[in-house]
Amino acid sequence: MNTLSYARSGAGETLLLLHGIGCSRGDWSAVVPALAEHFDVVAVDLPGFGATPPLPPEIEPTPAALAHAVAELLDELGLQAPHVAGNSLGCWVALELAAARPVASLTLLSPAGLGRRNTPLYDSITLRATHWGARRARRLLERMVGTRVGRAVVFAQTLGRPARMTPEQARNAVRAMAYGPGFDAVMRATLHRHITPDPTIDAPATVAFGSRDRVLLPFQSRHLDQLPPGTRVAELPGCGHIPMTDDPEAVVSLIVASTGGSAVPGPGTGAGHDGRRTRSDAQSEVIARSTSSRAARRAGTAPAIRPVRAARPTTAAS
Repeated sequence: MNTLSYARSGAGETLLLLHGIGCSRGDWSAVVPALAEHFDVVAVDLPGFGATPPLPPEIEPTPAALAHAVAELLDELGLQAPHVAGNSLGCWVALELAAARPVASLTLLSPAGLGRRNTPLYDSITLRATHWGARRARRLLERMVGTRVGRAVVFAQTLGRPARMTPEQARNAVRAMAYGPGFDAVMRATLHRHITPDPTIDAPATVAFGSRDRVLLPFQSRHLDQLPPGTRVAELPGCGHIPMTDDPEAVVSLIVASTGGSAVPGPGTGAGHDGRRTRSDAQSEVIARSTSSRAARRAGTAPAIRPVRAARPTTAAS
């Protein structure tokens, strides 16, 4: 039996938030309050990260296995067909979840798993180096991220605007990377796998990359024809691989827009609570770009997601 740790707040249609490898549900902290004005938000710590223990040793923590654990939590909570937003590994898990059960929509922020075959060597080295550094120099890093300059140095690769992260958010991110006991097993389970097209997924899907994403290189880690047919593509200007603190307003606007505007705000944000529950080809793709977040804020509207041109699948091998 494995327990999933989660936080729940807001009211309305359910929105499930899934984080990346070496992270925790805390990565969503900058956007949860605003999202809770529109949704019943459930932010989960995936198995082996945050406050959730790893899967049992006999279960390989593949994205499908992680998705199964999330599905069991949804069953425990009596939640059917939620909207799902993921970041990095969380996107891969979200797609596996959508292949196994109905979801209302998918918002994929910087999805991992879009290499042609294995995880690209650059990504593997980057992730392992980040984990190694966090484990061995956690205290030093925690001191460094107390300053804007320190955050700019420590998070230069993963964030587009590191100085916008608060010291508390930065320290939590360092600790999540340092302490996540599931990191190595999940790395091994994903190293020789990749996302494969699944035509059975019929939920509306939007994928977005930050213009400053230095983790997922376009020529090797963004093969969009591996996503469900009809997936829309947006850009988050000025954002990095983990965009939630880089531009919270743009991320919230994108998630709300990618639900199709169907989310009806609840009667109030509701009382948030923490809980632990037992876990019992590009043929129809549309390319779209969001407006700049600055222009969106001036206009007071969500980033635009509009058709621009037909997509051509990337052919470079990873």
